[in-house]
Amino acid sequence: MFLKILILVICSFPLFSCSKKSSEVVVYTSVDQVFSEPILKDFEQTTGILVKPVFDTEETKSTGVLNRLIAETDNPQCDVFWSGDPVRAILLKNKGITASYFSPNAAEIPAGFKDRDGHWTGFSSRARVLLYNTNLVKPQEEPKSMHDFVDVKWKGQCTIANSLFGTTSFHAAALFSVFGDSAAKEFFAKLKANEVIIATSNGDVRKRVADGHVAFGLTDTDDANEAMKEGKPVQMVFPDQDRLGALIVPNTVSLIKNSPNQENGKKLIDYLLTREVEAKLAQSCVQMPLLPNPIAEVSGVTSVDKIVPMQIDYERTAQKLEEIQPFLKEWTGN
Repeated sequence: MFLKILILVICSFPLFSCSKKSSEVVVYTSVDQVFSEPILKDFEQTTGILVKPVFDTEETKSTGVLNRLIAETDNPQCDVFWSGDPVRAILLKNKGITASYFSPNAAEIPAGFKDRDGHWTGFSSRARVLLYNTNLVKPQEEPKSMHDFVDVKWKGQCTIANSLFGTTSFHAAALFSVFGDSAAKEFFAKLKANEVIIATSNGDVRKRVADGHVAFGLTDTDDANEAMKEGKPVQMVFPDQDRLGALIVPNTVSLIKNSPNQENGKKLIDYLLTREVEAKLAQSCVQMPLLPNPIAEVSGVTSVDKIVPMQIDYERTAQKLEEIQPFLKEWTGN
């Protein structure tokens, strides 16, 4: 009886960490559950650390967990935030919600894809690509540049998604960052003059191109690969490989400041930043590895070190996205 009482007393004393929290980690993610959940389960099985995930729903896509993190600022419940793009990670950094953590597994990730202060690190990514219909575009005339959208030869025959949302909005901000405000506004004016069709989403761009309603469009690698996997008469091109480069949109992972399970949070971050995880995401959702020399070649998936990426400052581009919202609303007629 004395021994039982002694064990109960020891396990009730915080110093000895008999709490269940010592063997768990809480992660919030905006990445589709069908792709992120298997990765988290693999981590759980590998480490024995219980993963408690919170996923965004379709109704609150990319904003639900973000707003929850902001609401919990003074009483953090989450240890790790896994985002499908850098914008939300940068917003959380600027609000003082994330902590600095330099994972040893991030050493080989190019400097442009991680925060210099350690508040977020990029890994598996999508790229912005040109998808064209091979029945409508003659050989040797395939689009190769963002400037093809303003070529009168393609007037009314190309499409982009609504620039107020998703990766298209970030792409608009990247163009403003690279071109400068004046030249970027001129480019968007030329888009309108060339009667570029505004689709509802990247998926809508894919469908319009694949079904032959337009000659080509701007979308993400995952949508482009989906169309090719379906056997549609389409091909994908990484734009501006001789100058501007293709925009890369990496996943990011951040440690939440003052979270309940900091050490387990760091272990999860270390796990996500591995070639094994990048290989799994390449296989499940054609994500492009950021780490050089990926461990597995997946059909249709190109690693980022094999293309010319657009050279942008992601933090500055996220700030630019906020600045140009009034312009984009006016340009889209909203």
